[in-house]
Amino acid sequence: TAQSIFINKVGALMILYVLVSGMKGTTWVQIIKDVLLIAGAAFMTVLVLAKFGFNLSEILGSAQETVAGSSSAAVAGRDVLAPGAQYGGSATSQLNLVSLGIALVLGTAGLPHVLMRFYTVPTAKEARRSVVWAIALIGAFYLFTLVLGYGAAAIVGPDRILAAAGGQNAAAPLLAFELGGVLLLGVISAVAFATILAVVAGLTITASASFAHDIYASVLKHGNVDEFEQVRVSRITAVVIGVLSIGLGILANGQNIAFLVALAFAVAAAANLPTIVFSLFWKRFNTQGALWSMYGGLISTIVLIVFSPAVSGSRTSMITGADFAWFPLANPGIVSIPLAFALGIIGTLLSKDRGNEAKNAEMEVRSLTGVGAEKAVVH
Repeated sequence: TAQSIFINKVGALMILYVLVSGMKGTTWVQIIKDVLLIAGAAFMTVLVLAKFGFNLSEILGSAQETVAGSSSAAVAGRDVLAPGAQYGGSATSQLNLVSLGIALVLGTAGLPHVLMRFYTVPTAKEARRSVVWAIALIGAFYLFTLVLGYGAAAIVGPDRILAAAGGQNAAAPLLAFELGGVLLLGVISAVAFATILAVVAGLTITASASFAHDIYASVLKHGNVDEFEQVRVSRITAVVIGVLSIGLGILANGQNIAFLVALAFAVAAAANLPTIVFSLFWKRFNTQGALWSMYGGLISTIVLIVFSPAVSGSRTSMITGADFAWFPLANPGIVSIPLAFALGIIGTLLSKDRGNEAKNAEMEVRSLTGVGAEKAVVH
């Protein structure tokens, strides 16, 4: 199909970009993308507010009226202003919503490609400052999405959104077309394309660099490898990851992007966050605890996702017509994240390793002050 061909072309462009530009080029694309993305979202937010006299209540009321007039009985019966409208009002649905919130909040701190951005600033002070700026900008962008989401429901309507080629993912482009015609649609589409390129390139660089440094150089070669060889392996890995990503992208075509992102956040929160937190704040924490936490969090999250309504057993499942789900929640974070923390504690306490007081004291000082942190290097 045309969408599969487009996915192949974008994937090939991403692979080429990673091979040619590296970390520095990817960083510049992400900087430009962020400026355009936030500016575009802010501009569309102002247009939506202006269309309704800068009255948020008017937007919400109009969105509910438009949804109620949908040709689909299932859509028309939804109360988009009621809490829990995404998953329903049952106890399980409410628990699902809480699980999603936990994964989104905690997962941000465990995303590898986000953590890797700390290596692109010159000092520890700048790293802390960048976090403050990032939180402020991300928070503002999330507020924009509330206005844009209800604005799309009110102006575009659910019928047109669901009938579009991208389904729910087409809401923002359709809203841009309604607000500014072909010109604004072109700008927002270009920003979306730049966002895809920057994010996927960042993920690919993170994965390939981690494999080359942590697995190939440290585990397979036991440190007996030069920098040139690591770069070569990293580039080969980037190509392999890119090809796999293209295949998975074609298979996931039509899935709700926001939902897939939420699952990725759940994996990051369960597999990475406990180790980060315990390493910084628990002097007794050791290697066995880290391994139990990471492997336990990763495996439990993936298993719960596979056997959840997200994959089978519901109308919106990834695999339609199959039902092998036994876990009731589509978002496993509320179970897998506490389990990962618990496994980290149990693994540490069962280990004979009592930790190193001197190393822990040094890490505490460095984590709080930034003293001795590595300088930024050219990639």
